[in-house]
Amino acid sequence: MSGLHVAIAGATGAVGAEFLRLLEKRSYPIAKLSLLASKRSVGKTLRFRGEKIAVEELTLDAFAGVEHAFFSAGASQSKVFAPAATAAGAVVIDNSSAFRYVDGIPLVIPEINPDDAFTHKGVIANPNCTTIVALMAAGPLHRAFGLRRAVMSSYQAISGAGAQAMAELERQVHDWAAGRPLQVKQQPKQIAFNVIPRIDAVQDNFYTKEEMKFLWEGKKILHHPALLATATCVRVPVFRSHAVSLNLEFEKPVTRQTALDVLNKAAGLQVHGRRPTRKGRRAQRRTDRRAAPAREVTPPSAPSFARKRMRGARGRDVRPERPRRTGVAASRR
Repeated sequence: MSGLHVAIAGATGAVGAEFLRLLEKRSYPIAKLSLLASKRSVGKTLRFRGEKIAVEELTLDAFAGVEHAFFSAGASQSKVFAPAATAAGAVVIDNSSAFRYVDGIPLVIPEINPDDAFTHKGVIANPNCTTIVALMAAGPLHRAFGLRRAVMSSYQAISGAGAQAMAELERQVHDWAAGRPLQVKQQPKQIAFNVIPRIDAVQDNFYTKEEMKFLWEGKKILHHPALLATATCVRVPVFRSHAVSLNLEFEKPVTRQTALDVLNKAAGLQVHGRRPTRKGRRAQRRTDRRAAPAREVTPPSAPSFARKRMRGARGRDVRPERPRRTGVAASRR
């Protein structure tokens, strides 16, 4: 069978399961698949393309002949085993934070900066989850209008904390429904029926590391060292799917319609939303006019707007006809 020898390090975790699902869904050209995990998972089997594949132990010698190695075993494991994989000739695609901020290691979102991947020297880093979600929209807009400042709020599913945290949420919901005490082990507080406005460790500037990742990674991926950004990241009690809201400021004027035109053409995005009402369209037109660059208006010729009285041929008081408004204000008549 033609194809690649592919390995997944961390195959039994939540991200490892997603790797398997996507590799199968996208018909990735695989001739041999090695599933690697910790010693306690050895002997388990996972299904791929209708076959059961046994899990092997993740060791320094496990990458012989491997061409592509997907890592989702955590940053500490990536730092130990990724060098062994690259030394064996594999290209490592790492899902952890181990290499994201290392100079010379590309940090890649395929729809945003795919060319960076081809500069790799054995390792390609995968950005943080909310960075990907946010930049999938912000990236195309940055290319079109020049991103100056970004304010992000994220509402992140428990899947981002791993399979054990997902199991804890499910267990807490069942215990709550049964009237039993809730056990908290995986999160700093109870996650069932709750939101936790802290993800990862608090830094010296009082942002969490999760929040700082958006700024650090956004600068690197967009090649935009002058980017100004701030973020608030909140864990919410759903199993999957993160949500992000963005407030963006650009160098060039942008209207709702021009932004939608860019997003509708962007790779990997789907734009949803109902058509605005007539009142909403009028309000949006006013906003668009304010956002549009000012047009130069020729001042009216004399007489001016001052209401000077003039004498008509029959002695009656008359006033000069007021000049019709020009430019943007004309549409308000």
